Amino acid sequence: MLRILGKASSINVRKVLWTCEEIGLPFERADDGPELRANPNGLVPVIVDGDFVLWESNTIIRYLANRYGPALLPAEPRTRAGIEKWIDWQATEFNIAWRYAFMALARRHPAFDDPRRIAASRADWSRMLGILDAQLATTGAFVAGAAFTLADIPIGLSVNRWFMTPMERPAFTHVAAYYERLSERPAFRKHGRNGID
Repeated sequence: MLRILGKASSINVRKVLWTCEEIGLPFERADDGPELRANPNGLVPVIVDGDFVLWESNTIIRYLANRYGPALLPAEPRTRAGIEKWIDWQATEFNIAWRYAFMALARRHPAFDDPRRIAASRADWSRMLGILDAQLATTGAFVAGAAFTLADIPIGLSVNRWFMTPMERPAFTHVAAYYERLSERPAFRKHGRNGID
């Protein structure tokens, strides 16, 4: 059985848990385990699939979709590239934009207390939500098109942080509708819309 190592409150572990639920893949999860040392960065998650150990959350969810749930990440090159583009965007531009504001306003971490940097992060975060809102206006449903795909997992978790962070925020109609659409999915309610982390 697949083993997932890392606290269930971690956004990156939640990606893996949500993916497994979506594809109906049984798993066991533990906060810790010796395989965590496989990741030289010392971060979670790490998965153990038989004798295969893998780290890096977006790589893990791609692997799981390829091996166990190909409907979430189809093999056709252009369709797949359209999905992977948004997974990579979440890991880079989107995450970078919200990190400082989230750590300051939601986590109240003392190292993130510069008002100018908080304001800049909030502005960047809003700009990223504007990009996502425009994409969702085009697709009318999910990030990469009419159907739920692997891209919606990392994006959906970042959107959850947007709505859960205590701050004033501009209204993005398509993002709000998307969030409610995701919330119809039991796996998202269980591993996404279930708290602030």
